[in-house]
Amino acid sequence: MLLLKLFFAFMQVGLFSVGGGYAAIPLIQEQIVNIHKLMTMEEFTDLITVAEMTPGPISINSATFVGMRIAGIPGVLICTVGCIIPSFCICLTLAHFYYKYRTVSGVQVVLGSLRPAVVALIASAGASILMLGLFQAELGDIILREVRVVELVIFVLSLVILRKFKVSAITIILGSGVVGTAVYTLMGAVG
Repeated sequence: MLLLKLFFAFMQVGLFSVGGGYAAIPLIQEQIVNIHKLMTMEEFTDLITVAEMTPGPISINSATFVGMRIAGIPGVLICTVGCIIPSFCICLTLAHFYYKYRTVSGVQVVLGSLRPAVVALIASAGASILMLGLFQAELGDIILREVRVVELVIFVLSLVILRKFKVSAITIILGSGVVGTAVYTLMGAVG
């Protein structure tokens, strides 16, 4: 029953995540954290962090990691296939019609109108992860819990380095991980 639940959850994610992997994050969160309660928001945030650092599409990586965390190897296969099948079928169908009707101006209007929705989905996912990472609160929470000072300082410094010095995002991610690990190791040794 759990595998069937995972398959249909990720099939919905694959079916409704318009705009790529980052647009799938709020949908995966809704299915796995809010509806089926298979993970906590903190576990989900950790999973998204790992999925983002792993090479490949973030939605497939997320499906793979959720499947492994919840049901092992069968969960990996079920979640990944559930996430891929709708997109595969939709892409085949759309490619056929796009090549047939690509010169029609209405097609370009529809594609242009989808862009703001995709930007909103990506912004929502980013804001949710930022709120949980810095304030231990979800986006909808009214009261912000304690501020995570170490994470806030690393975030601000990373943002400044990224914008001012144009350092590679991969270097920023790795550097943030090293600095965070060092700070928490020192705090654990002292405290």
